[in-house]
Amino acid sequence: MDGTLQSRYNPCSSFLFFLFSSLFLLLTAFPLVKSGDAEALLALRASIDPLGLLHWGGGSDFCQWEGVKECFNGRVMKLVVERFNLSGKIDGKSLNQLDQLRVLSFKENSLSGQIPELSGLANLKSLFLNNNMFSGGIPVSLSRMHRLKVIVLAGNRLSGPIPPSLVGLSRLYVVYLQDNQLSGAIPPFNQSSLKFFNVSNNSLSGKIPVTASLVRFNESSFLANIDLCGEQVRRPCILAPSAGPSYPVLPNNIGHRKRNKKLILIIVLSVGGFVLLCIVTILLMMCLRKTSKENEAKVVSRGVDEGRASGVASGGRDDDNAGKQGGFSWDQGGEGLGSLVFLGPGDQQMSYSLEDLLKASAETLGRGTMGSTYKAVMESGYIVTVKRLKDARYPTMEEFRRHIEILGRLRHPNVVPLRAYFQAKEERLLVYDYFPNGSLFSLIHGSRAAGGSKPLHWTSCLKIAEDLATGLLYIHQNPGLTHGNLKSTNVLLGSDLESCLTDYGLTPFRNPDSQEESRASSLFYRAPECRDIRKPLTQQADVYSYGVLILELLTGKTPSIDLVQEHGSDIPRWVRAVREEETESGDDPPSSNEASEEKLSALLNIAMACVCIAPENRPAMREVLRMIREARAEAHLSSNSSDHSPGRWSDTVQSLPREEHLSI
Repeated sequence: MDGTLQSRYNPCSSFLFFLFSSLFLLLTAFPLVKSGDAEALLALRASIDPLGLLHWGGGSDFCQWEGVKECFNGRVMKLVVERFNLSGKIDGKSLNQLDQLRVLSFKENSLSGQIPELSGLANLKSLFLNNNMFSGGIPVSLSRMHRLKVIVLAGNRLSGPIPPSLVGLSRLYVVYLQDNQLSGAIPPFNQSSLKFFNVSNNSLSGKIPVTASLVRFNESSFLANIDLCGEQVRRPCILAPSAGPSYPVLPNNIGHRKRNKKLILIIVLSVGGFVLLCIVTILLMMCLRKTSKENEAKVVSRGVDEGRASGVASGGRDDDNAGKQGGFSWDQGGEGLGSLVFLGPGDQQMSYSLEDLLKASAETLGRGTMGSTYKAVMESGYIVTVKRLKDARYPTMEEFRRHIEILGRLRHPNVVPLRAYFQAKEERLLVYDYFPNGSLFSLIHGSRAAGGSKPLHWTSCLKIAEDLATGLLYIHQNPGLTHGNLKSTNVLLGSDLESCLTDYGLTPFRNPDSQEESRASSLFYRAPECRDIRKPLTQQADVYSYGVLILELLTGKTPSIDLVQEHGSDIPRWVRAVREEETESGDDPPSSNEASEEKLSALLNIAMACVCIAPENRPAMREVLRMIREARAEAHLSSNSSDHSPGRWSDTVQSLPREEHLSI
């Protein structure tokens, strides 16, 4: 037996095994820098940067390279390389290896050649290749990227047709193809999400499709396409003449006399018709002038009964609080009908006016501290949200204009864009995009029609928290701006169920004497130092409101008088009391999933830091966002397929004994 063991033992084999094992451990301990996305970026640079303008490859962390704006788990999420004077051609093979890209921008360079097929970028949402020298056609592979929202290819030398398959991209938000050499017909884009569209200065032809999406855009979206026709360009489409019946050929003199008689008859009828039209027009104008005031009074008198509007805060969309339908009722001042002022650089393309809003059917969505919010459905089918600041404090018209123009410049994926405004002597209207998916309040608490609320998975809680922190940080980065009214009804859900802030920046118009202010549910979101509504709201107060909102998300409790009556305290004090009882008892609440509890507890700790009583002890929103992203990254790394949410954080503590709670 010993001989057998001796024969199987080979010192050389053992040494080689030890050597290769050591080498494997050494390689895994010190991974090569140029691997994965880093290698793809270097290959891409070789194709687009022959002059060596991009300083890539200098550090071990490629996420710090120029233009790499965001990474997650070692993968590039945003690549923004703009205005570098790049002059090469894109290597499609290396670019497609960056398959986790969400945003890709090479705009305002000198890149040439064809745009490569991008079928490998299945997660891409925004594509910016404008103001380069690309030629050839638009890649058909774009139509297979079903998450794509933004396509900006303007200012190139692209030719050929617009791929009809782009109509199948259900999430399209922006399509900018102007200043190219595109030809053929415009596909019948009909996505309800399409808000920006421009194909001007091309060689497109045929009739502009009459779809609910394209009729929103006016002539500026289609200019300089001489063979286009349709209502938007005010050029009628002429049908091709069909072959008619044959007639016998008349002698020249007979045909000439008949043609002269026909010409005279046409001239007489034309002149007579023109004179008759002038008379009718003059009479009609006289009648309209005489009755204009009466007609305006009839239009203004239409409306909804705001006294019966629901108590949902402005901007909320709770199904249980939907208002009645009708027209709008507002005071246009002594100057008569004014006009909407559009704010954003692309908002002027929206082809609707104040008259269209006057004729729109209106549904009351809610009544808040400064007025009412309506869903307005225009005759064209286009839907907007209109906020009427009826109960607001009115600054001068110039002060109002300056402040609203600042808010109108805010554009962020987690901020509901303010598109236009109207003001008269005693009237202020704000026009926002309509969000059909409702509010975060409805998502957290449900509705009576839906049978109440449903707990959210921990991944959803972390995603919502990051969306809110990202949007709030963007607002705070604008000097002097605060949200001022952060609550779950002022968070709307976008097309991808992303959380978007609305009702922001309106605190300068608060009326401290308003009865709505004194009894508003938003008081329970306000920081202690701002409970007196005459005190200015600060960014630290926004952080407190954010913390309350996250506690609402985690506990399922509404920050209102109901919680005070039920537990004798608001959400922050109630959570503190529960956590103190957990610590004193020394017992962990029963749960089937400790891993999920830890993930919810990490977010809970961040929320409790935000609701510190002393403003100076609260973290800034930049720090809050950093902590949430770290918690989310750690949660993703530790998650597995069997990790299910235990429900809400409050569900894990319901069985604990309850003693007296702190009172407000």
